[in-house]
Amino acid sequence: MSLFYFVAFVAIFFALMTIFTKNPVHSVLYLVVTFFTLTVHYILLNAQFLAVVNFIVYMGAIMVLFLFVLMLLNLNGDTEPMKSNLVKIIGVIAGMCLFATILGSLRVIEPSSEVVTGNTDIGLVKHLGNVLFNEFLLPFEISAILLLIAMIGAVLLAKKEVKEIKKA
Repeated sequence: MSLFYFVAFVAIFFALMTIFTKNPVHSVLYLVVTFFTLTVHYILLNAQFLAVVNFIVYMGAIMVLFLFVLMLLNLNGDTEPMKSNLVKIIGVIAGMCLFATILGSLRVIEPSSEVVTGNTDIGLVKHLGNVLFNEFLLPFEISAILLLIAMIGAVLLAKKEVKEIKKA
């Protein structure tokens, strides 16, 4: 249980660092660490498939894409517009409302020592594979064919035509 609280603290800390950091590249890197802590939470919840998908898709693809886009845009302080005082005041009010909501929800929540156990295999990849290949075989096969067609189309569109030089 203490590992859960430690990872939750690290996730909240790096999420706040993502928001409050001025440098956009550092903000993206803090978001990667936040997604990593969410992956650890999925593992603690025995949802290995979600952990792997979160790790590969969000950390591996989307965040790297964000990082490259930010590096290509080369944002600096001169290109960012100045925010008006009205936007700052609205942000403070929204933050206070969020803080009041969190305090209200913590006041309502009562810790219990009772542990509810249901189906412990629900997040495992083996169970997901059984459901996917038994109950949803036709939609799975159709989506695989559509992805194959899209990949072939992308390769054909990206392929450069080679012109043959005829010798006379």
